[in-house]
Amino acid sequence: MRSSNPVFSRRGFSRDNGYAGFNAAPQAGAPAAGANPYAQGTAPNPYATNPYAPTGAPAPARTGAMTIDDVVTRTAMTLGTVVLGAALAWALLPVDEANLNKSYGIAIGAALIAFVLSMVQSFKRKPVPALILAYAAFEGVFLGVISSAVSTYIGPGVVMQAVMGTMCVFAGVLLAYKMRWIRVTRRFYGFVMAAAMGFLLLMAVNLLFAVFGGGDGLGFRSGGLGILFGVIGIILGACFLALDFKQVEDGIAYGAPREESWLAAFGLTMTLVWIYLEMLRLLSILSGDD
Repeated sequence: MRSSNPVFSRRGFSRDNGYAGFNAAPQAGAPAAGANPYAQGTAPNPYATNPYAPTGAPAPARTGAMTIDDVVTRTAMTLGTVVLGAALAWALLPVDEANLNKSYGIAIGAALIAFVLSMVQSFKRKPVPALILAYAAFEGVFLGVISSAVSTYIGPGVVMQAVMGTMCVFAGVLLAYKMRWIRVTRRFYGFVMAAAMGFLLLMAVNLLFAVFGGGDGLGFRSGGLGILFGVIGIILGACFLALDFKQVEDGIAYGAPREESWLAAFGLTMTLVWIYLEMLRLLSILSGDD
């Protein structure tokens, strides 16, 4: 399945490496509908064109295939790089009166570089670990400065609350996915993508109004509307976590190459960053209203 997140659209596991996209049409020789818990009349088999997909009886494990340990290891490396970059930025780029503009400038530059690196990786046919880790490092610098500013000017406890909230969302979605309370189907994917596109469009319009009209634009980032859109943003992030889990599950089940675990780590990291930023903004609004 081609999984995405609310910030960037990215490719799923590559066809050349044995992963067929979510929209692949079933072909002769593909597993029967009952072979996959998601393929019982509600979602197409995402590996219909996968040369590693089993036909009839399950095939033996393929050498070099992706495992859950691979995904966990790569994700830990990517998230660890984000945390390290954030910690260094927090320590080395103070947000006091004397250094605020400089630190903000570096943070914005880091965010732009992270965006470019993520887009480059998204359009590549295969994962490039160096690109993914570089993205994580620059994203960490941006998060470190923003988090430091929130801690300094809004409240020292907000950042830790946002971290804990992000972890709770991750754990909750993982539990719901494992218990099959969330079922990722074509309809679910289409709904999430449409909702994310609408959300981003509204945020872009709000930003334009804020830039040219001053203030908070249309008010989507403060007050009651800000709280509402913050909750919507977190819910969207949770939905994209479910898509990421589905991608990982299918990749492991049908023998995606081990290198594709970097794509899973890339997607999970971007989704968690999205949830953290939305959680941080929501808690900042709530703290400001106290």
